[in-house]
Amino acid sequence: MANARGIWTSTPLRQSLAMAALFALVSLASLAATYVIVRDNTEQSLRATLEQEMASFRALPNTAAVVAFVRSQSETASPEDRILSFVLPGGLLVGNGALVSQGDGFAAVSLNGEFGDLEGDYFALGGPVRGGQMTIARSAEPLHDIQEAFLSVFLFSLIPTTLIVVGGGVLLARRTVRRLNRIDTTLDRLTTGDYAARVAPMQGRVDDLSRIGDRIDKMAAAQEQQISALKQVSADIAHDLKTPIQRVSVLLNRLGDRADLDDASAELVDRASAETDGIVKTFQSLLQIAQIEGGSPKRRFEPVDIAALARTFCEVYEPAAEETGHALICDVPDKPIFVTGDKTLLGQVFANLIENALRHTPEGASISVGVVSDDGTIRLAVSDTGPGIPEDERENVLRRLYRLEHSRTTPGNGLGLSLVAAIVDMHKGELQLLENDPGLKVVITLQKAEVADARA
Repeated sequence: MANARGIWTSTPLRQSLAMAALFALVSLASLAATYVIVRDNTEQSLRATLEQEMASFRALPNTAAVVAFVRSQSETASPEDRILSFVLPGGLLVGNGALVSQGDGFAAVSLNGEFGDLEGDYFALGGPVRGGQMTIARSAEPLHDIQEAFLSVFLFSLIPTTLIVVGGGVLLARRTVRRLNRIDTTLDRLTTGDYAARVAPMQGRVDDLSRIGDRIDKMAAAQEQQISALKQVSADIAHDLKTPIQRVSVLLNRLGDRADLDDASAELVDRASAETDGIVKTFQSLLQIAQIEGGSPKRRFEPVDIAALARTFCEVYEPAAEETGHALICDVPDKPIFVTGDKTLLGQVFANLIENALRHTPEGASISVGVVSDDGTIRLAVSDTGPGIPEDERENVLRRLYRLEHSRTTPGNGLGLSLVAAIVDMHKGELQLLENDPGLKVVITLQKAEVADARA
């Protein structure tokens, strides 16, 4: 149904229907003009014929000749086609028919008992001829024949042609809509970060849409190469700097262990060690994100009891929550709920979200961890009653190293939610940052594992 609606609302079909309507309108106007011209010419021809016949009767030398000619013509002329009526002064009527006056006009009556009253329309011409009254009438049937002929042309030529044009437009629109759908699907995938998406060469003749598809593919290939190079550079930098920074951390720890340091120097060493540990964690997160985006952890996918995992991390972080004055609520069912994925990374999701909530909410705030199974999907939710994230900033906080203005004074590297987003994307899930009124609610939707996986 969606594809059918797409065809009927597509630009190619609308253009085809518009052209078909224009063709039908022009053809109908041309046909009507031709009909009027042919009808008028036929009427003029009938009237001219009547005038010529009247002139031929008037050219006869006397009344007797007119009577004889009328009688001879009446014997061969059918009153349904041609009526001849000559009324002499004494009331004698000669001919094959007569026009009798009625309340709303005249009626044609045959003088031949074979025909009786005559039906149909006539063109009549009357006038004095050699002392009598001559009336000549010809049937208007040729005009009816012309009307029927033009109506047949309209019914059996114009209408079928218009329907054929509309049908052709539908077929062309279906082909065009399929191409447009391919382009639209590819653009959707590219905008959601799937840089491997391609329109691929289209079958058929090369046209505007196929050229647009080729250009999109070239643009996507260039963009994929640039993103890949950028990710590789980031991973290389993180990898190359991680080792020397770890060495600096080791050296600082050794320095801090020396007994001859005064209190001020020892404090500086401790602060430097803390900063170095933060840098190491940042590089570790960057490397982890690079590995996840590269897809390597997918090899370790297996059925994971996400409910048990959630309960475990609630227990792990419960002491920390009590220490900071937070209320950690675990709203997770006791029954197993399986998803297919990497257990370590899914645990990282719970850890990052709970740590973020503990770090960015004030003392006394509530933090809730929930897991809900609904048909074929699993929803994980971590919500808090803290200050939350403004709606216009929710996309930004998923970027690497991005931090809100009011969070710059709190510990962290701005990679927690970025790592969560990368893990969810690798598991083909959906991540949403919603209003908790007050606070923030992070909802993650994953696909439930197959029954066979769950039994494993």
